Amino acid sequence: MNLDSTAKEIIEYLENRIDKNLVKDSVHKVKFMTARDMIVEITKD
Repeated sequence: MNLDSTAKEIIEYLENRIDKNLVKDSVHKVKFMTARDMIVEITKD
C-alpha cells in the first residue's frame, strides 16, 4: 500500500485483512469494514 494505490487495490487489501482476520481485535475489524464500505460507497458509479 502506498499513496499511488487505487481504490480497488485498497478495497482488496482491506477485504483480505478482514477475511483472514488479520486485525488486532474486533474494534479494529469493524474499522476496516467501515473503511471498506465507505470507499465502496464513494467510488460507486
